[in-house]
Order: sequence, then C-alpha cells, then structure tokens
Amino acid sequence: MMKKILLLVLFSFFLVDTYAQISADSLAYQAQRKKINSMLGQRKQKFGQYDESLSKHTGIFGLQTKNDIRRSNDILMDIVKTDDDIFVQLKVLLDYKTFEQKEVQSHVIDADTSKMGYMNTINRLRDQNEKLRHDIELTGQDQQKSKQISLGIIFALIFVVILLLRARFVKKDK
Repeated sequence: MMKKILLLVLFSFFLVDTYAQISADSLAYQAQRKKINSMLGQRKQKFGQYDESLSKHTGIFGLQTKNDIRRSNDILMDIVKTDDDIFVQLKVLLDYKTFEQKEVQSHVIDADTSKMGYMNTINRLRDQNEKLRHDIELTGQDQQKSKQISLGIIFALIFVVILLLRARFVKKDK
C-alpha cells in the first residue's frame, strides 16, 4: 500500500513539472505568434499606403512626379524590410516549435523510461514477495515435519520407557 502511494506521489510530481514546463513554453510561443501577427498587421498597413501612393498623381496633367515615385519606392522598401523582419521572426517561431517538439519527445522518452523502471521495480518486488511467501510456506512445512518427528520420537521414547518399566516390574514380581 505504501509503495502504491509513493509511486502515485512521484508520478504526480512528474505530471505537475511537465505541465508547468509546457505552459511556460506555450506562453512564449504565443507571445512570438502575437509579435508576428502584429508585424503582419503593420505590413498590411504599409501596403495600403503603397497602394495609395501609387494612385497619387501630383504632376501636371495627372502624371506622377519623381517625388511620387520616390515616395512609393520608399514605402515599398519599407515593406521589404518588414518582410525580412517577418521572415526572421518566423524562423525564430519555427525553431522554437521544433525545440518544443524535441522537448515533448524528450519528456515522453523520460516518462516511458520511468514507467518501465517502475514496472520493473514492481515486477521485481512481486517476485521477491512470491519467493518470500514460498519460503514461509516451506518453513511452515519444515516446522510441521519437525513437530511430527519430535512427537514421534517422544512417543517412541515413552513407549520404550513403558516397556522398560514393565519389564522391570515383571522381573521384580517373579
């Protein structure tokens, strides 16, 4: 009974530790996702500005001026820089996800190893328990045989003593 309680307590600590680790990892992963989503929102806003700048024609006869084109190119370069930053952050997110998967696999392997260790310990203790029960049974049988032999010897001695006493009394009477 005590062994079961101890195993249950150890298993509970393992689960709590694993859950805490997964929660912390998930929070960091979620924060990284929010950061990327924010960057994607900024990119969408900049693309809207770029689209708007392309439609601006401040030149004579409704043509674009050099400044209009430069403004559009500056916005486009800003979009490219934002895209580069997004790719970097996506790489971090993917690396983080890969790390999380490896951690989960490591925890699974550790849990399986622990489980197998517990099962081996339980089986070994069961075998020892069976051996001890068998030894107790053999000891009980040996004690029973010893009692029977002792009783047999005692009855034989009593019988011999009775025969000797009878023989003595029979000789005296003659």
